[in-house]
Amino acid sequence: MWALADGATPEDVRAAVQRCRQGQHIERHPDPRLVGFYRAITARYPDRPAGPGTPWAVAPLHTAADHIELNLDPGCADQVLLDIERLAGECRLMLFDAQDGSVYPPPAARLPG
Repeated sequence: MWALADGATPEDVRAAVQRCRQGQHIERHPDPRLVGFYRAITARYPDRPAGPGTPWAVAPLHTAADHIELNLDPGCADQVLLDIERLAGECRLMLFDAQDGSVYPPPAARLPG
């Protein structure tokens, strides 16, 4: 999940991912959109501690000022993905799929207006 400026492109997200992978993180307070997303998703699926049946392959979740990395267990329920997508839309976050490099705008942004 990435909280970038309005109008950010998939290329902007991929560049931010590269900076993160190189250990370059923004020094600022966490974006309020990420804080809201983190609180909501971990209220439903705790990561501290991650209990039995957790959807997280890696816990606790990696959090930074502008992103949260979610590593899902391959066998997690489809509902987890639906909850993540819904919350991402509500919080206006861009989704980056590390498996294939795809970037998705906030789900709500894809809905016809």
